Amino acid sequence: MQNLYLSAFFGWKTGNDSEQKKRSMIFITGATGFVGSAVLRKLIERGHEVRAMVRPASDRRNLDGLSVEVVEGDLTEPATLGKALKGCRGLFHVAADYRLWAPDPAPMFKANVEGTRAIMLAAGDAGVERIVYTSSVATLGLLPGDQASDEETPVGFEDMIGPYKQSKFLAEAEVRALADSEGLAVVIVNPSMPLGPRDIKPTPTGRMIVGAASGKMPAYVDTGLNVVHVDDVAEGHLLAFDKGQVGERYILGGENLSLKQILSTIADITGGKAPRLRIPHNLIMPVAVVAEAWTRLTGGSEPFVTVDGLRMAKKKMYYSHQKAARALGYASRPAAKALRDAVRWFRENGYLGKTA
Repeated sequence: MQNLYLSAFFGWKTGNDSEQKKRSMIFITGATGFVGSAVLRKLIERGHEVRAMVRPASDRRNLDGLSVEVVEGDLTEPATLGKALKGCRGLFHVAADYRLWAPDPAPMFKANVEGTRAIMLAAGDAGVERIVYTSSVATLGLLPGDQASDEETPVGFEDMIGPYKQSKFLAEAEVRALADSEGLAVVIVNPSMPLGPRDIKPTPTGRMIVGAASGKMPAYVDTGLNVVHVDDVAEGHLLAFDKGQVGERYILGGENLSLKQILSTIADITGGKAPRLRIPHNLIMPVAVVAEAWTRLTGGSEPFVTVDGLRMAKKKMYYSHQKAARALGYASRPAAKALRDAVRWFRENGYLGKTA
């Protein structure tokens, strides 16, 4: 029944459905990044022809050795999008400016909000028939204590801490609005905290893993995170493309762990010592203020601890992916596997130095 639905939806011939699907061109943004490169690999594994849009200055190591058509473009330059999308029947919009601190948040809003609107409109004009938009659990509400939130947990813009969460919240609202006004067939996915190989930048969560695995986190705060393997997140994207209901959103998560549990697991992996000192949020906040001021003064990339990061950490960021499990058949491997793969990749690629 599912194959018949997809055949009717995409105009594929039922007599040779798999071959028609293989010949369909899929467009992806963010393919040079962490999550996007994992999605790209899954698409190639499934036999799709893939066209990846990359910025001219992007680090393209995550594309090495892959059979993918590369076109240059930029979400903040809408004129580059229409031609790039020509002939594509599906879109995975994975790209985002993911930072927990930015000296000037304007570029983040331009990329995440305006860029998302631009590519959605361009996809509609190009006749793209199916879209998966990569949002984030950052747009969702949180519950007190150790309770896990889901897609329906109440939330508003006033709950968004910092420019990243604010920009992703507004971007998801844009996607929903355009789905209604333009008739776009969009499915939204909300990954939690992906970990695993190919985090070349690395992301803020990757930086935390590198710091812990390198023995540079002597203390911790009382918080919690939902840990998921990046390859499971990628698989969830394809499940959303194949089975997701238009207009719905699906959390792509894994295992809820306290930060103490995460750091202890990393210590077990590396043979190091887990931090035992728990620091209250209010005591480390002045350190974050100084770290941000120093980074502004010196022109550094990102402080090792940020005010917004500590504000977020006051609540445990626990989520349930039961909706995706029921509706899509989504599943995730143990968090320990994601942590092991992340540490191994960072070690093998020289991020950990001689300490792990």
